[in-house]
Amino acid sequence: MNSDSDLQIAGDILEVQHLLRPAREHPSTVAEFVGLARSLAADRALWAPLVRYDTASRWYHRLRTGPGYEVWLLSWVPGQGSGSHDHGLSSGVLTVLDGQLTEHTRREARALDAGAQRVFAPGYVHEVVNDSLEPAVSLHIYFPGLTDMPMHAARCAPAAVDVVPA
Repeated sequence: MNSDSDLQIAGDILEVQHLLRPAREHPSTVAEFVGLARSLAADRALWAPLVRYDTASRWYHRLRTGPGYEVWLLSWVPGQGSGSHDHGLSSGVLTVLDGQLTEHTRREARALDAGAQRVFAPGYVHEVVNDSLEPAVSLHIYFPGLTDMPMHAARCAPAAVDVVPA
């Protein structure tokens, strides 16, 4: 065995648990909010039984709250949309759980299939629409929790960030 092996230098990682950071109970970084959205999306048994479809308006359900954030579950029947809006002082993560949604900004229209995520900062203006022929479900995390959702007449937005599914 080489005397300069990684194992000899660092030691067995399983033997140094005291050096590992404990998992946080609540997310506090954008990456942790994205991870929370992915873990909730993967837990279909958690959210699927709660979903309802309403042809009169978009259905929504607050799934979870934590210190400084909230998680919402939304359903969209074909043709339903959000209208052009921003999220006030909140940043967010949008994750499509089922079906397909289209995000419209001033610059483009982007199809978001199940598993797609969008991360946005305060002031990001967009419109989300179910342009498909099937219902859709999405998960939205807002941090801080959503207190304002100003509507806009025109579509215009600073750049959002795509998150590549893991």
